[in-house]
Amino acid sequence: MQLSITSAGGILSLLDENTEKGPVYALHRLNAIVDVFWPEISDSISKVESLYEDENFKHRELAALVSSKVYYHLGSLDNALTYALGAGRLFDVNDKTEYVETIIAHCIDKYTKLQVEKFQSDGTAHVQIDQRLEDIVNRMFQRCFDDKKYKQAIGIALETRRIDIFEKAIKEANQSNEMLTYAFKITMQLLQNRKFRTVVLRTLVRLYLSLQVPDFISVCQCLIFLDDPDQVADILQTLVRGTTDQMLMGYQIGFDLYESATQQFLNKIQDALRVQAPIPIILDKQQQNKDEQQGTGGTESMETNQDESSRQSVEESTVPKDKQSLEQEHKDKINNLSQEEKQLQERIEKILNILSGEVTIGVHMQFLIKNNHADLLILKQIKDAVRNSVCHTATVIANGYMLSGTTSDQFFRDNLEWLARATNWAKFTAAASLGVIHKGHIKEALNLMSAYLPKDSTGNSPYAEGGGLYALGLIHANHGGDIIDYLINQLRSNSTQTETVRHGACLGLGLAAMGTARSDVYELLKTNLLLEDAVAGEAAGLAMGLVMLGTGSAQAIDDMVQYAQDTQHEKILRGLAIGIALVQYGRLEEADALIEQLQRDKDPILRRSAMYTVAMAYCGTGNNAAVHKLLHVAVSDVNDDVRRSAVESLGFLMFREVAIIYDHLLN
Repeated sequence: MQLSITSAGGILSLLDENTEKGPVYALHRLNAIVDVFWPEISDSISKVESLYEDENFKHRELAALVSSKVYYHLGSLDNALTYALGAGRLFDVNDKTEYVETIIAHCIDKYTKLQVEKFQSDGTAHVQIDQRLEDIVNRMFQRCFDDKKYKQAIGIALETRRIDIFEKAIKEANQSNEMLTYAFKITMQLLQNRKFRTVVLRTLVRLYLSLQVPDFISVCQCLIFLDDPDQVADILQTLVRGTTDQMLMGYQIGFDLYESATQQFLNKIQDALRVQAPIPIILDKQQQNKDEQQGTGGTESMETNQDESSRQSVEESTVPKDKQSLEQEHKDKINNLSQEEKQLQERIEKILNILSGEVTIGVHMQFLIKNNHADLLILKQIKDAVRNSVCHTATVIANGYMLSGTTSDQFFRDNLEWLARATNWAKFTAAASLGVIHKGHIKEALNLMSAYLPKDSTGNSPYAEGGGLYALGLIHANHGGDIIDYLINQLRSNSTQTETVRHGACLGLGLAAMGTARSDVYELLKTNLLLEDAVAGEAAGLAMGLVMLGTGSAQAIDDMVQYAQDTQHEKILRGLAIGIALVQYGRLEEADALIEQLQRDKDPILRRSAMYTVAMAYCGTGNNAAVHKLLHVAVSDVNDDVRRSAVESLGFLMFREVAIIYDHLLN
């Protein structure tokens, strides 16, 4: 017959006995009943603790375990963890009780905090981690391995900055490819520390390449985020020299790169591939463009760099003879190559064409043209229903959005008299909207926009010319190519000395050279910024950010912040506010110091820039600290515009979690 215990008093009295057997028996009994009698045991917890502190007591670990459980029930998790560490192997991580699960979670949280501090300090700060704490975490990892819960092991390894466990979990998994895919996904979606993410991606690259059949597509995706174009170029060189399947994989990687990488990244890859061709690729397009501009000048020379249909025009006679002879010489050299070299030459030229984006842009444009179902009758009814200037501009903008990328400007052609009513900035908008309509139509861009571009002879409105240059940037957005040099020449030319034309040229140049980090373009825009012209300076500040998009350039940030603090022009300040944010796109914690600096500024426009910088640096991450910062500013800043920009920035951070942003805004 089993007797039920109604009090722990008798057992607790055994702790006072002088012999060792009494306290040992008492501890075993207390360990069994602590979940029920912990309030009574807590009154005598000092006796249990004294047994643990007595180094001559052989069952110190048992005393530590009982103390840990009592403190757990009292809600003191730090003390509970301390004594759990002292319990050694008696603390069984495989036990499924609530006590064990809670202590393990608290242990991992504490270990994670210490590991993050250690990783961030780079060895400059001495962070001491209790070996017993690490032992419990290691036993937890082993439990995951024993239960074959590799995804849990990967998740905890990333949180605790344990690259060794991360790598071990992927290697021990039966399906390494699937586990690598999972690891890459959570690395890009959940890791919000750029420095550690770089370490993880380097590890993933090594693991992908160690597979029996290396996954080059995933490797190149990792290398894009690691900003390593040289290794990507090496991979593509290997693939184009390989079998037909490898060649096709190289082409697919080329398409993926164009969709994901910056212009600067792509240009470096193309430069590396050109050198590997059996015969150097015929005169680079940009060099062709420069030579033609020197020979024939301005717009006509650019128009000769079009497809076959445009070359049938009168401008065909202006093509330099030396260029034609170079093309013929290039063909002759190819004919003299061996069959193997001809194949390699053809493959390299194809992948260069893919990386240039011409194939992708052409396919997108053809898709939009074939699937254009915009109802122009709606625009006609809007046009006829309203007569004021504001609605006139709104209709022009609506036309651009409705027909974006379709190359269909029929509405404008049918309503030229109505369109001519636009004046000043409305005329600028009307010309620029053509760039939206013809987005991607790069081969015919100069012919299409010729009526709106600056010419030596006067005639066009400066607003139309500025809008035309802006339209060229929209057509070539993130695909500058030849047009960058054309816009540079226009910005330097005497014909663009009016502020409106320079405004359009700066915007167009910023869009065309987006993400290239070209120093010559940046310096030219900076020169226009320093002219203290409010209209052109606003566009220059924004364009500088576009050119340096996502680079985190310290020099660019210093230049822009310093000038923003010195200038008296609010327009320039507004342009710089957005430009500064663009430079920090995707930089995560690297932007924190700049955000704090701008947030403390007395100028409300620079405080708005801080909010935009948060939006760009943490775009799509849903980072808790960034969200907390934005919510705090949204209710605390004294300026309405700053509060509004904080709420707008929440959308950039949380666009992947629409339901959560609804909750934030509604509550």
